[in-house]
Amino acid sequence: MILVDGDVALRPIKLRDQRDWREVNRRNRDWLRPWEATVPPPAPGGPVAQRPTYRQMIRHLRAEANAGRMLPFAIEYRGRLVGQLTVAGITWGSMCSGHVGYWVDREVAGRGVMPTAVALAVDHCFRVVGLHRIEVCIRPENGPSRRVVEKLGFREEGLRPRYLHIDGAWRDHLIYALTAEEVPDGLLRRWHRSRPVPRTDQPEPPA
Repeated sequence: MILVDGDVALRPIKLRDQRDWREVNRRNRDWLRPWEATVPPPAPGGPVAQRPTYRQMIRHLRAEANAGRMLPFAIEYRGRLVGQLTVAGITWGSMCSGHVGYWVDREVAGRGVMPTAVALAVDHCFRVVGLHRIEVCIRPENGPSRRVVEKLGFREEGLRPRYLHIDGAWRDHLIYALTAEEVPDGLLRRWHRSRPVPRTDQPEPPA
């Protein structure tokens, strides 16, 4: 399954992506660290959690995907791996929801890559997978990530205090959400309609 719009593509992340994934992650380490999930300290006498290897991460993502709880994607821009997007916490029954997390190479930030990737994923979740609601949880300090969902028209629903363990501490998160009824023509189409056309004599400003 590959989702494509112009220069942006989403496809399942694979074991053979390891070298490219590591290289992009290494170059962006300082930029990504403040927003990355961490494991809280163990209880006294408890085991110390280790950061998973790339292979362990892929095995976990595949197991969750096979169980219907996750959709893990690699983000490509012009055929090059530039980030990752995961629809996680997929819940069925009376809720039919999931939440989206993402990161992207700083080199391509501001080119519309991330909003396009999120729109592709949301449309797939609503139209193909059958979900009804998508959430995105973002630290209030993460301006670039907040601008992604604001550009796409997600609703801000409020603050969840100390919601996730990020960068070594429990951090507050703003909750943004969208339901299928709010984008009857698709989120990608709405993004295209609202997206400003960049001038040809200057680069698009950063997101």
